[in-house]
Amino acid sequence: MPQRIFVTGYGLISCIGNNIRENLSSLLQSRPGTGVPKQIETSLRDELMVGEVPKSHRELFGLAGLLPVEGYSRNSLLGIIAAQEAAACGRLDSHTGLKTGLISATTVGGMDRCELFYNDFLTNDTRNIYIDSYECADSTEKIASMLGIVDFVTTISTACSSAANALMLGARMIRSGRLDRVLAGGCESLTKFHLNGFNALKILDKAPCKPFDQHRAGINLGEGAAYLVLESEDCLLETGNSPICELAGWGNTCEAFHQTASSPDGLGAYLAMKIALEISGLASRDISYINAHGTGTDNNDLSEGKAIERLFGDRIPMVSSTKPFTGHTTSAAGAMEAIFSIFCLQYQVIWPNLNFNERIHELSFSPVEKLVTMVPVNAVMSNSFGFGGNDTSLIFKKVNANNADNADNAVNE
Repeated sequence: MPQRIFVTGYGLISCIGNNIRENLSSLLQSRPGTGVPKQIETSLRDELMVGEVPKSHRELFGLAGLLPVEGYSRNSLLGIIAAQEAAACGRLDSHTGLKTGLISATTVGGMDRCELFYNDFLTNDTRNIYIDSYECADSTEKIASMLGIVDFVTTISTACSSAANALMLGARMIRSGRLDRVLAGGCESLTKFHLNGFNALKILDKAPCKPFDQHRAGINLGEGAAYLVLESEDCLLETGNSPICELAGWGNTCEAFHQTASSPDGLGAYLAMKIALEISGLASRDISYINAHGTGTDNNDLSEGKAIERLFGDRIPMVSSTKPFTGHTTSAAGAMEAIFSIFCLQYQVIWPNLNFNERIHELSFSPVEKLVTMVPVNAVMSNSFGFGGNDTSLIFKKVNANNADNADNAVNE
């Protein structure tokens, strides 16, 4: 019998909160965090809507408990903040004899430092201090060093499915016996390169994004970081941690239909969700909620919608995208939205798909429009679909039927 995988800790920072409690409160109050960029210097400032963490570089040092020094990208600081919260929640500093790994996802890496290096290189004839933190895995190495994780450390970069793939790899490493527990997730910061690249694809919405709407116009980019602590059954006996939920299933496909676009029929998304269901041992009717990838682009939402219809038939569960709250945090999205999905299990709620007005004409279903409370939520699916058709689906389920907290009390915590 393969080892079951449990979530025992989590940490999160986004534009709607600096920690788990603040993010949960914003979701429960249907309060988005997107707006015009203020921390990043960009010529697109008055043209774009983003999900920006409302903290300066110096303020992020304070949240991370560090003195301001050069060599830390914005991405690294966001990652450290979320990873520290997850590690404390999952008590990673105890039982040091357990084989512990870190699997962290990012794509932009230290790109913000590279942008400073470029400007400085053009104007100063001195050795530059920014380039050392440019390398993509620099944030991973800094998190591992700060938390003392040495047994296994790696970085994943598969665009928007990166953090979901980090969680999937963590579960597989535990199930294979190579690790006892894993800190897995991802971090991503907004950069000029980031904004200009997506702007060149002409898929950014200048207004708040509206996934699964007939008149959707594109993405709002976001930033943040999220990490989860995964443990095996045997590990739980040693740590004594109480499981938050179970990571029951995972599936990944890479259909390679196009460099950036999803396939029109959603084949990769369908197969990823199907594989996740098969690994979980659940039936499609057991899924209470799908936290969709739901970027707000014309291509993604129709493709994902068709895949959902193909898999679930006429028994489609409640569906929504939480990207109108945070923006699309790309490499961090898979872990961030996994935590949002886990909240649904804990508090028996379903998140609204903000800004929705009209169903996509080619689809048979509409997303959830308002916060749903006091509804049985026993298993949830979280989708993350990346460039190149790298599609990943995760399934989380409740450990038992009596561990849900009250959503009304959570708002006031």
